[in-house]
Amino acid sequence: MADTLVPQTQQKAARSSRLKTLTGTGVGNALEWFDWNIYAIFAPYLAAQFFSSSDELSAVLSTLAVFAVGFAARPLGGFVFGWIADRKGRRFAMSLSVGGAAVGSLLIAVSPTYGAVGALASLLLLVARLVQGLAHGGELPTAQTYISEAAPDGRRGLWASLIYVSGTVGIMVGTALGAVMATTLDSGQMADWGWRVPFFLGGLFGLYALAMRRRMPETEAFEEAAEEQDADDGPSMWRTIVEHRKQALQVVGLTVGLTVAYYAWAVSAPQYAISSRGLDPAGALWAGLAANVVFVVALPLWGALSDRIGRKPVLLVNSLGVAAVIFPLNAFIGDEAWRLGVAMAIAMIFMAAGAAIVPAVYAELFPTRIRTIGVAVPYAVCVALFGGTAPYLQTWMGAELGDAYFTGYIVVLLLISAAVITTLPETKGRALQ
Repeated sequence: MADTLVPQTQQKAARSSRLKTLTGTGVGNALEWFDWNIYAIFAPYLAAQFFSSSDELSAVLSTLAVFAVGFAARPLGGFVFGWIADRKGRRFAMSLSVGGAAVGSLLIAVSPTYGAVGALASLLLLVARLVQGLAHGGELPTAQTYISEAAPDGRRGLWASLIYVSGTVGIMVGTALGAVMATTLDSGQMADWGWRVPFFLGGLFGLYALAMRRRMPETEAFEEAAEEQDADDGPSMWRTIVEHRKQALQVVGLTVGLTVAYYAWAVSAPQYAISSRGLDPAGALWAGLAANVVFVVALPLWGALSDRIGRKPVLLVNSLGVAAVIFPLNAFIGDEAWRLGVAMAIAMIFMAAGAAIVPAVYAELFPTRIRTIGVAVPYAVCVALFGGTAPYLQTWMGAELGDAYFTGYIVVLLLISAAVITTLPETKGRALQ
């Protein structure tokens, strides 16, 4: 009888540990993406509250400039939190990142307005976005590393899909919250206090996620690497980083195509269709939400498939598949919202193939002692340079040269990613070192 109870107790403890790992990672990651999205959604209200109302256009541009500053802080955040994660632990770094994001949201929620304190309000907004930019720059690579190390070797692709599943859910919740508030509150209520609500919610749930992450177990891979480091066994962290410069370049090459395609089709497609093709705003936004539901469903399916047939075939489906369909899909959209939804859904099915498993692929390229910082720095630089400029280039090329030029730009980057994928080792089922 006792022999039977011991395995049952161990299985129960293992299930509890897995639940804490998946829940703590998913909730914290969703909140980070939620925070990032609601700033963009509520930017018009922030402009009116934190900058001088004497020049409305200048206020809006200033708000967007602060948004860009947060984006620019992400590479530094990737470096700082990557170093912390590789030296002090994945759980510790993840707790700091979600805590930083929560503090940034709460600071925005309680900040006085420009009308009350003048330029100090603008400064507080800038500080809050810098804190969030640093935190967000560290969240994704740290969470990717943690979930990949915590996953069983034979199911790492499936577990890794949690990163984009949870992140996309966070974006969808932020978008839905904005739509509900705009429907239920009048313009005066939104301007007076409504804009503060999502930042309060983001901050409070961020603190809850912090408490969850404090209870998560550290990964065995990190604990073993830490013991070796304490015993002065192996080369220094910086020497190991230099030795893996090829893998860092592979991260850039692998990321560049997916990043620009994702921003163009998953993030800015509805807004671009509204401004450039005259689509009804409500219809375009609902089309985007529907396509994101398809994306969330497709992610774990691709992750599980990569655990069966390998990472490289699935990655090539992503890069070559999107490259093959985006010209026809652009032509298909026309000026109807349902066509936009169908086109986005098809594109995002192919994009899900890459998004689902890149966290696992990144982790499988680097040894444990530099796994987070080795990914974080090249990834953050790539996203800042190419993802951050994608909306601008899409708008400029569309106005000056025509939509086909930006689509061709995406195809070129996807083909570069495909070429880099062919240089990667097949890492399906590999035990992390």
